[in-house]
Amino acid sequence: MGLLEGKRLLVTGVLTDSSIAFNVAKLAQEEGAQVVLTGFGRLSLVERIAKRLPEPPPVVELDVQDTEHLDTLADRVGAHVDGLDGVVHSIGFAPQTALGGNFLNTTWEDVATAVHVSTFSFKSLAVACLPLMKEGGAVVGLDFDATKAWPVYDWMGVAKAGLESCSRYLARDLGKHGIRVNLVAAGPLRTMAAKSIPGFQEFEESWPAKAPLGWDLADTAPAAKACLALLSDWFPATTGEIVHVDGGVHAMGV
Repeated sequence: MGLLEGKRLLVTGVLTDSSIAFNVAKLAQEEGAQVVLTGFGRLSLVERIAKRLPEPPPVVELDVQDTEHLDTLADRVGAHVDGLDGVVHSIGFAPQTALGGNFLNTTWEDVATAVHVSTFSFKSLAVACLPLMKEGGAVVGLDFDATKAWPVYDWMGVAKAGLESCSRYLARDLGKHGIRVNLVAAGPLRTMAAKSIPGFQEFEESWPAKAPLGWDLADTAPAAKACLALLSDWFPATTGEIVHVDGGVHAMGV
């Protein structure tokens, strides 16, 4: 019996096979889960990446800024599975003007985009999937420690702080449905999202040296395994929590 035997999961954010979400989907299938993916934009690209998984899953289109996509998500996912036991939110975006040391000059329009896609979408996705989670389950989001003002992260850091707060309110309101809501705060990884951050090399140069356990910027497996644990039945009374998977940097004073 695998850790997620019989579980039905919706996984967002599989853009490349170097993404955390890809590893979540891969390990989930290996642990017995049935997986459905979402894709944004050119679905053919996501479908191509999906074929690299042990069992190529169905891909459902989802633009989290599109109300119609959200309103119909449960029906479209329900065409492939008879319910959901878990949802993985791996969605984040900020315009270039909101990153890279431009904090004081970013316009509200660009900040609004970052918050809509990276923060509000956590609530939107959870609510859209609620009709499929009649037996309860787990929602897990991917985070980056928002307790500090990091170099170059700027308004995405603000959006992540909002994500952390949003997860606590979701935990409060979804608890009555038997749904746990938690975040995994991963250290910096060389994903597609990281490549879009100007000055990301500052993290690459300093993080491994600061981490008590060391840190491999190319290894998404530790973060993915944490997601699987939170999606499993082994955390039945944990909600509103942030699990740090960063080599221990968040706990250090340097």
